[in-house]
Amino acid sequence: MEHAQSASTAAGLLLAGRYRLTETIGRGGMGKVWRAQDEVLHRTVAVKELTAGLYVSEADRTVLHARTQKEARAAARISHPNVVTVHDVLEHDGRPWIVMQYVDGPSLADAAKESGRIPPAEAARIGLHVLGALRAAHAAGVLHRDVKPGNVLLASDRRVLLTDFGIAAIEGDSTITRTGELVGSIDYLAPERVRGGDPGPASDLWSLGATLYTAVEGTSPFRRTSPLSTMQAVVTEEPAPAEHAGSLGPVITALLRKEPGQRPPADEAERMLLEAMEGRRPKSAQQYVPTQSVDAEERRAATAVLSGPHVPDGHAHPSTAAVPVRKRSGRWRRTLLVIALAAVVGGGAGFLALRYADSGGQGTDDPGSSTTSGAAGGKTTPSAEQDGWERVDDPAGFSLLVPEGWERQLDGDQIDYTPDNGRHLIRISIDRTPDFENPYMHMQDVEKTVRTRLPEYQRVRLDQNTFRDQEKSALWEFTWTETKNNAGERRAIDQVYYADDGTEYALYMSSPAKEWSTTRKQFDTMVQSFQPPAG
Repeated sequence: MEHAQSASTAAGLLLAGRYRLTETIGRGGMGKVWRAQDEVLHRTVAVKELTAGLYVSEADRTVLHARTQKEARAAARISHPNVVTVHDVLEHDGRPWIVMQYVDGPSLADAAKESGRIPPAEAARIGLHVLGALRAAHAAGVLHRDVKPGNVLLASDRRVLLTDFGIAAIEGDSTITRTGELVGSIDYLAPERVRGGDPGPASDLWSLGATLYTAVEGTSPFRRTSPLSTMQAVVTEEPAPAEHAGSLGPVITALLRKEPGQRPPADEAERMLLEAMEGRRPKSAQQYVPTQSVDAEERRAATAVLSGPHVPDGHAHPSTAAVPVRKRSGRWRRTLLVIALAAVVGGGAGFLALRYADSGGQGTDDPGSSTTSGAAGGKTTPSAEQDGWERVDDPAGFSLLVPEGWERQLDGDQIDYTPDNGRHLIRISIDRTPDFENPYMHMQDVEKTVRTRLPEYQRVRLDQNTFRDQEKSALWEFTWTETKNNAGERRAIDQVYYADDGTEYALYMSSPAKEWSTTRKQFDTMVQSFQPPAG
């Protein structure tokens, strides 16, 4: 997105006089990972660049930098062949960078996506190695807190390594995150974490169970159409049966028990995984098969949430005796979860979530704004080329209509189509691991930075809308004055939404403001025609 783009780090940059960046090999909500050459020891390394700090306030930047330092300290405390080694931590451009062991191979997420599913015996083998890494971390007083397929690396020599201790908790450290902040990938967060409880080793084992489910089934067990419904599923629902798990199935079931105390300890989980790897169904796993109903689990969750002292606005929770448990409907269960989220993620996010529950998911910050904003909110996708347009199948996997003669360019990780080097611009941004609960909150955060960086910035609109059935999508339109080359006033519009798999797409267009009537029509055509990657 043009509004959130700063000078990209260039390949060829030399860090600390020894680490030369060669190419980007990974990207997430917090930063990029580069392949680099250590010119002193003549070896290939991976370098993690923190990019999130470029777009946040000074206070948030301090927190992010502290987290990066904490990640390095956490990994450095763990000596184990299944943990990615940290070689160095340095500072460049006012930001910390982590130099790590380079792993030649895909993540488990990429491997599962490419093959569709991982065979149960192989998934059990991978699980054993991840469990070994977690046991070493826990013995060192470190909780990982973000175990997921994307953080499990599969080397070409069949080694399995756990990486990204970026939100790890180190026993005895003062807390880095802001009070009540919920961190981690939502559909791999253990239920006790979603409810606001303190994580423990059992929380990492639950995340391992969800990771193994994704490996053998090819889909996340709890991911739903929105962050809120995903959290609700984690707390109150059992996953669909793992039909392709084979002998690994009972182990996954045991690890995914809602209550931490009902999950197997690490040593017993290790024995189960060994049996599953050998194709034998672990008999000891049977004792962990749930016998209580989901409703009973929900009642305990509701009690734990509602017995807490206060919600963020300072009002006391109602007592549990006042909760009409036997008469709960789906809407009431959602409301219970929303109260939990309000307690966990803070007042602002909690307020938005409460509006979401009360309005059936179509609340907006402005009572007068529409949930579906013009053509940008529609579902129509033109199936044939229009006069003056051509359909492009982009190498990134998506397709869309662009005006004839517009050519593809890359700006960092963002994909542009333009006829005149950006004066008229379509930009597609893709983030597979977004950091925010929803696109509207993301755009609110980005706008804080844009206000200070774009001369004469003026918001035209920043609304929640419903885009392709995804509630709390965001439509942002604004103007600013481009001082370079006396370009004058410009105008831009950005439709941002999360797809069903959690990927964030931003569909952006800008042009000189005086040509806006034409650009706005072009934007509607482009957005309606956009087709994300299949699958």
